[in-house]
Amino acid sequence: MTLDVSVLTGPLRSTPRERHADASYVVVEAGPRELADYRRLRHEVFVAEQGLFHGSDDDPVDDDPRTVVLVARAGDEVLGGVRIHPAPTADGTPPARDLGWWRGSRLAVAADARLHLGVGAALVRAACARAETQGALRFDAEIQAQHRRLFERLGWSVRHETVRLAHPHLVVDFPIGRVQRLAEATKAPLGLLLAELSTGAPAGFRGDDAAPVPGSELVAACDAILPAMVERDPEWAGWCSVLVNLNDLAAMGARPVGLLDAVGARDASFARRVLRGIIDAAAAWGVPVLGGHTQLGVPGQLAVTALGRTSAPVPGGGGRAGQRLRVTADLGGEWRRGYSGAQWDSTSHRTPEQLRSQLEVVPALAPSAAKDVSMSGLVGSTGMLAEASGCRAVLDVAEVPTPDGAGTADWLTCFPGFALVSAEASAPDTDLLPSHLTTAACGELRPGSGVGLRWPDGVVTDAVTSTVTGMGTA
Repeated sequence: MTLDVSVLTGPLRSTPRERHADASYVVVEAGPRELADYRRLRHEVFVAEQGLFHGSDDDPVDDDPRTVVLVARAGDEVLGGVRIHPAPTADGTPPARDLGWWRGSRLAVAADARLHLGVGAALVRAACARAETQGALRFDAEIQAQHRRLFERLGWSVRHETVRLAHPHLVVDFPIGRVQRLAEATKAPLGLLLAELSTGAPAGFRGDDAAPVPGSELVAACDAILPAMVERDPEWAGWCSVLVNLNDLAAMGARPVGLLDAVGARDASFARRVLRGIIDAAAAWGVPVLGGHTQLGVPGQLAVTALGRTSAPVPGGGGRAGQRLRVTADLGGEWRRGYSGAQWDSTSHRTPEQLRSQLEVVPALAPSAAKDVSMSGLVGSTGMLAEASGCRAVLDVAEVPTPDGAGTADWLTCFPGFALVSAEASAPDTDLLPSHLTTAACGELRPGSGVGLRWPDGVVTDAVTSTVTGMGTA
């Protein structure tokens, strides 16, 4: 994320002593010297001036290596500072795992820099922007009540009033729009765009990534790969074109019977690289390529259609309010090189037996609804299942299966290789699942719309405020 410099700078007022030779200040991450100055400033403000603490305002958050301190600096002088960090546990200690819940604290501004300079506002804006870059999906703070207008003017909302250290405080929240922006960029236009086409979908399956073929037990799925990905990484694009289609079939409980591909390439050599990825993936999953189309002399393009078979396809919109949500995923692997934070590669190192066993997950779970996690991420895909089911989804962030090597925010918004979200009326026999997968009940469907994230303190924040696609119930 890039930051608008105007947010981070501001004019300095002239003073009789002309302490500041510069006409501006800048907000930066504190180095060792700035950190020492910030700690001294904190002591002056919170201990000596306000008497909020006796002796020292130090706490365990200061020793958390994840804590980031931002300071407003004019030349060599620190005018103010603030820290952001993973929200502490109930006893005040840093959490072992970063869930994407971050907090701002210890905002301090020098007494002679509080008027007309906007130092406090600049620090708060910078903290909000930095929190998002650190992977925050929730960002809050406890502030002294007299600062309410400042924070509300900067877009924060008051959750409730409290008393800390015998002084009135407010717990305030800053809206984090990462998931909402992803849903709007990838799925929101679909409702209007596909309104006429969706009338041809089989009853109960509108909005699904695969579709039952009327009059048969066949299920068809079709996915196109981003042209930029085809040009940049043709073999991986070929592999993923098979992967995403088979995931669509797997979510419906269908067993694949064949693939069709459509490849565009600038020359035969480039086309061969794309086809190599398709061939390797088809062999790994044991699915034949039945045919397709190849065109040379054009920019890189790729789309694959998969055919599967099931007598009882599971819809994405079969959930009902009151049912539990389950996430089943392959947490093995790592970020694909060149796609860190966006694509988790859990498949290229798996054996053919393991890959094929993933096609049996939905039959084993026997859910009322299922959706594979695609480009809108786990939260967005959960929102699509909820929308098609006419419900609101609430996910328990701490219960979602997450790899050790992935930040929570990235995991909830990335393409995860293999992950399914499902709705269930009763607990399934998870012993039937492949041993390399992890599964957990981690939420529920409720009346309403959108997706909420429930945090360990019981607070639910909105990740998606309304429907994801606008296509409505299935």
